[in-house]
Amino acid sequence: MKYTINILLLLVISLTASAQTKSAKINWMTVEEVQEKMKTEPRKVYVDIYTDWCHWCKVMDKKTFTNKDVIEYMNANYYCIHFNAERKDVVTFNDKKYGPAENSKTNSLAIEWMRGQLSYPTSLFFDEGFVNPQPVPGYMEISNMELIAKYIAENKHKTTPFEKYKNGFKATWK
Repeated sequence: MKYTINILLLLVISLTASAQTKSAKINWMTVEEVQEKMKTEPRKVYVDIYTDWCHWCKVMDKKTFTNKDVIEYMNANYYCIHFNAERKDVVTFNDKKYGPAENSKTNSLAIEWMRGQLSYPTSLFFDEGFVNPQPVPGYMEISNMELIAKYIAENKHKTTPFEKYKNGFKATWK
C-alpha cells in the first residue's frame, strides 16, 4: 500500500512539473510594446523573424522556444518579438511606419532589420535601444541559442571576438 501511494505521489509531482514546464512561454511582445518598455526599463532585444510557410521556423517554435532554459533566459534578459516577415499590417518603429514593401510580400521593417538578406528564420539580437543589430540567419538549436544569447546579453560581444568566446564556451542548457 505504501509503495502504491509513493508511486502515485511521484506521478502527481511529475505531471505537475511537466504541466508547469509546458505552460511556461517566451513573453513575446509587439514592436510597439517593446519600444514603450524601453522608455522605463532598457533591455536587450531578441527578434525572431519568421513566416507562416517556413518549415524551420515551425521547428524553432516547437523545439527551441519551448525549452525551459531558453524560455527562462530569454524572458530574464531580453524583450522578445515574434515578427512575421510577411505581415500585412503597418508597424510603427522609431516613429516610422513600415508595411509590405513595394512589389513584395515582405514587411519593409523585416527587410531593413535583415539588411535585405531575407532568410527564414532569422534571429536578431539588439543591444538596448534597438542598436547594434546582429542578424543570425537559420534554424537555431538550443546550444546555438545559448551561445549567442549569452554572448550578447553578457556584453561579451563588446570585448571578446566571437571565435574566442565560442572556443571557451561551456553549454549548460539541455
